[in-house]
Amino acid sequence: MRKLLVMFLLVLTVIAFGKSLTVIGPWAGPEMEKFLPVLKAFEEKTGIKVNYQIYRAEDLANVLPAQFAARKAPGDIIFMWPTFIRENTKHVVEVTDIIRPESYLPGALDNVMFNGKVYGIAYTAKVKPGFWYRKSFFEKYGLVPPKTWNEFVTLLRLLKNLPGIKAPIASGDGVGWPLSDITEHFLITFGGPELQKDLIEGNVKWESFTVKKAMEKLTFLLKEGFFSEPVEWTTILRQWWNGDYALYFMGSWITGMVDDPEDLGVFTLPGCQGMVFGIDYAFIPKYSKNVEEAKELLKFLAGPEGQTIQIAQGGHIATALGVNENAYPPVDREVANLLEGIASLNDLDDSIGGIWQPTFWDQLKLLWVKPDRLNQVLEILDEKMPE
Repeated sequence: MRKLLVMFLLVLTVIAFGKSLTVIGPWAGPEMEKFLPVLKAFEEKTGIKVNYQIYRAEDLANVLPAQFAARKAPGDIIFMWPTFIRENTKHVVEVTDIIRPESYLPGALDNVMFNGKVYGIAYTAKVKPGFWYRKSFFEKYGLVPPKTWNEFVTLLRLLKNLPGIKAPIASGDGVGWPLSDITEHFLITFGGPELQKDLIEGNVKWESFTVKKAMEKLTFLLKEGFFSEPVEWTTILRQWWNGDYALYFMGSWITGMVDDPEDLGVFTLPGCQGMVFGIDYAFIPKYSKNVEEAKELLKFLAGPEGQTIQIAQGGHIATALGVNENAYPPVDREVANLLEGIASLNDLDDSIGGIWQPTFWDQLKLLWVKPDRLNQVLEILDEKMPE
């Protein structure tokens, strides 16, 4: 009864003063179109108008410090890297009173907690499972997913010789993160899930034997010409779908970005025992003029109601408990099943963050065109790691 009264009073306040919220997120194009229905549902439920603005996290990292210093904020809810949220808690609204860790998948909120307090939400997540392919393409040429490393290399050699194929694997690029996702998959497969954790914690050097051996698997494929040159990731996505490339390493959000998700198949590198579970995090800046209304939207996004709407659009995995698995499109249920028996891992470069992150991206761009520079790349990555 009390909750209904609070909601009723909130709606009356909105009607009286015409308040609106601004949400800042990184999604454009098809990804944005999948997010807008969630905001619309909140508007219809509360009467609060929500404006969505596109802002890449890489750009926000440069803009927000100056805004915060002036006690301003460009939005009421901002999607951003968890490392940034943790490092700027003095500018972030604490939401421990409305966001409870036990309402999420285990560990989902760890990256936005500090000293036992919660400073943001874990929205839906995207799994980064492996190499996607079109089932119809594999059926046409009688191909099957590989079960060993040798079978994987043999498959790539076959694909390289198929007519019309520019390269077996499409290399998505942007500011560098799609290349980092591929690299992480090799590190996890050939170094084990613990290597990913140790690299994030700084317990292992990039020039170590374990890292170098894992990276040599990747550079071998680069030297063989199995990867394309890096191309903006949404552009090469269309080219891959149209048959210019056979495989594409990308996160599960791809299921919401293709014409026929039922034609999608995916496989991990043989032997992989870990998978990056990329969560989208959001926070309320202290300088929002609508903190109470922003909290209402934050709760909606964090809970089963908002996340159910999002996962139904395709390409997302819920982090909130209580979401019915029947809400998932069939292909996303298949992706969720890939997590069974597999270690769920944090994103490497997002977790380390800071100046190291763009350095990692830049060095991978170099590695893609000059794989013989591996030792130099690893040395620079060690130099830029935070103390």
